[in-house]
Amino acid sequence: MTEKLFYQDSHMKEFDAEVLSCEAFQDKNGRELYRVVLDRTAFFPEGGGQTADTGYLETARVLDVQEQEERIYHMTDSALQPGKTVHGRIDWKERFSKMQQHTGEHILSGLVHRIYGYDNVGFHLGNENVTLDFNGVLTREQMREIESLANEAAARNLEVQVNYPSKEELCRIDYRSKIEIEGQVRLVTIPGYDVCACCAPHVKQTGEIGLIKLIGMQNYKGGVRITIRCGDRALADYNAKEASVKAVSHMLSAREDQIVEAVHHLQEEIFRLNGEKERLMSQILRQKAEQLSEGEEYVWLFEENLDGNQMREYVNLVLERKIGVCALFNRTETGSYRYVIASHKKDVRPFAKQLNAACSGKGGGKPEMVQGQAAASQEEISRCLKKISRHDGE
Repeated sequence: MTEKLFYQDSHMKEFDAEVLSCEAFQDKNGRELYRVVLDRTAFFPEGGGQTADTGYLETARVLDVQEQEERIYHMTDSALQPGKTVHGRIDWKERFSKMQQHTGEHILSGLVHRIYGYDNVGFHLGNENVTLDFNGVLTREQMREIESLANEAAARNLEVQVNYPSKEELCRIDYRSKIEIEGQVRLVTIPGYDVCACCAPHVKQTGEIGLIKLIGMQNYKGGVRITIRCGDRALADYNAKEASVKAVSHMLSAREDQIVEAVHHLQEEIFRLNGEKERLMSQILRQKAEQLSEGEEYVWLFEENLDGNQMREYVNLVLERKIGVCALFNRTETGSYRYVIASHKKDVRPFAKQLNAACSGKGGGKPEMVQGQAAASQEEISRCLKKISRHDGE
């Protein structure tokens, strides 16, 4: 059994311990690592939705920590001598951030459970965000209320209490737990907000959490998934968004508190300009179509920078010139050609089928219009069209 110093003092950053064993093994990438067991450790092993601590044992880097049958295994990148006393140092900034996130999650989950009766059925503490899954739907307004109450709890600087009740005592306690627990239950209590079975280390006072910020929510498996950041992560999120707001404010030449209105005006202007662009493009396409001779049996055209609607519009305008079959090709960024082939007189599907076979194309449609793409040059497509139209006319 490894003595768990992280339960004695969650703020312990360094410690000394004896190396009980050190075994070499290969990870899934074939890298040689070492599985080290100590008589005592401040490194928290992965569990309860929280990833393991990292840090150092002397100069050996601790990459992962896992617990199996009361023994805690430290995965290191170099060997340690059994029987030797080593000095351990955990990555404190990382650990403290995890404790901020996890304790903030307890407050939020406790509030949701107390006010709305929903259970936290999923929890993940990632490197950036924390997600909480509840088995009931909440509105954004309801979560804003929960967020406000959670920050009140942090500001009150309440003591985060940890105790190990007996089975008899546990029967009289109303507490949250996502799983059935065998053996001794460890309860983490935030007075007035939450009582939850949890194996992870937490901050000692709620004031250490700092800001608790809801940054996203979505419907998930009949309930809702909440994404939060607390403490240093919430501050980093605020700083990043503040920088974005300042940048947008500068680009729009608008005060920071007026950028939403400025964006609305910009959207309206873009909508107006797009409408004007479409109107002018329609005029250009009509003028181009009117320059074509009437009554031609086959016409093929090559263009650039037309979208799908414009291609279809152009083809229909060409057919108004009493053209038998119009094939329009628009060059793409990759050098291939998107095409629209149409007719008011013929079924153009056989025409397109021959084109696809000869020019590495694919597409389809109705008798009066087919659309597709051909992976060939303009010269190759033109030769193919001349051949098809010549045979068709024979």
